[in-house]
Amino acid sequence: MIALLKLSPVVLLAVMVMNGVDILISASIGLFVAAAICKVTEKMKFSEVLNEGVEGAKEATLLAFILMLAYALAEIFMSTGVGAAAISIFINIGVTGKTVAVVAFLTTCALSVSTGTSWGTFAACIPIFMWLCNVVGGNPALTFAACVGGSAFGDNIGLISDTTILSSGLQGIKVVDRVRTQAPWSAICVILSAICFYAVSISMGLPETVGDPSQILATMSEKTIAILQEERPAVLTLLDQVAEGVPLYMVIPVIIVITMAIMKMDTISCLSSGIVLAILFGFLAGTVTSLKDVIGLVQSGFEDAGSWAVIMLFWAMGFGAVMRRMDAFGPVAAFFVKISKRVRHLLVCNGLLCLIINATLNEEMSQMATVGPVIKGIVDDNVEGSEEDKYILRNRNALFSDAVGVHTAALIPWHTGVAYYMGLAAAVYPLYTFTVGDLYYNFMAIITVLSIYILTFTGLDRFIPLLGLPAEPNVRLKK
Repeated sequence: MIALLKLSPVVLLAVMVMNGVDILISASIGLFVAAAICKVTEKMKFSEVLNEGVEGAKEATLLAFILMLAYALAEIFMSTGVGAAAISIFINIGVTGKTVAVVAFLTTCALSVSTGTSWGTFAACIPIFMWLCNVVGGNPALTFAACVGGSAFGDNIGLISDTTILSSGLQGIKVVDRVRTQAPWSAICVILSAICFYAVSISMGLPETVGDPSQILATMSEKTIAILQEERPAVLTLLDQVAEGVPLYMVIPVIIVITMAIMKMDTISCLSSGIVLAILFGFLAGTVTSLKDVIGLVQSGFEDAGSWAVIMLFWAMGFGAVMRRMDAFGPVAAFFVKISKRVRHLLVCNGLLCLIINATLNEEMSQMATVGPVIKGIVDDNVEGSEEDKYILRNRNALFSDAVGVHTAALIPWHTGVAYYMGLAAAVYPLYTFTVGDLYYNFMAIITVLSIYILTFTGLDRFIPLLGLPAEPNVRLKK
């Protein structure tokens, strides 16, 4: 009964989120409910319990700065021409009905890495590629799913992605370490997915007509443009830049930021450099004409992060600290250890917990904030090994939380991600009725999620560069 009582704040949190209560409110209520239970079960003063929550929230301070810089960089990349240049590189190679889904997938992969946002990338690219698909005679469902899968790719591995930052930070992992070790496996998933998109395009007998991307804006209805102007005005700015063209050297800031990450530069330096370089190149290309406007973009990014993401982060980490203080997930850890015969099996169980909570909370950031401290504690408390090896295990925890959260957000029918993708696609391309079934063309999500479970459970991850886990008995379960 006590164990169930300690877990009840998680159930309460899940119920509130499932009933449409914002995670900010849910996490704050959950924190105070957890504090009250902790006071009773651990025989602590209420002020002492709240202090535990405050100490947990303090751990989010650095992450808060990183998140604000990430949001600011996303705004800068979307408005200075960096995103448009990334799109143009792929579009200019020539698009046909058979290749539009592949090009859409690769373009959204590139742009999502450079902006760090799946929803922002999707908003920027779905108007382009759905109407380009219309022009060249592609398949709307396939192109739609390609945009969704590519948009989620950068959210999962992007240096400036809020989910990458949050999932890594909750495990005590440097973002650059996470990106570096994940990159070879993610690249393989991209290649396999691109092959699948192209193979299905051929099997559908799609035409080889070449389209003109510069005419996409002209083909959009006034209603569509009005919707974009109201819901995502930055999309129109980016579409104008794609239609009119921007110098391809505008992708240099992306290349430099990625290079800095590979060289293990700290995240704040990478993000700050990206902002400065995008502004400088923007002045050179003429896409930036006013320093005041640039400052406004940075401010807008800070406000977007501070209005929700940062505040949620503090509440969620405070909630997690109180739950850890009363060892609420001890029974869960014990069950996982009991059924796990090896350390890698325990990590797969952690990954399954991420999937269950994501399907319950219907929001990947909520899942990461809720489950992050839990799976970290399971590894820290139940695995023996060197700190270096346990760091690698926590890195896999972060990868599970992020990859499962971001990619299954487009596969779980009742998830908020599905509602967003289908709603925006219907708004910008009313010529086709989108259904949940269309999302199962999302080969990127299916390959990513299935492969990380299989590779981790079987130990085949050792054949992927940088992805292998420490071998037993270098790490082992505690008896």
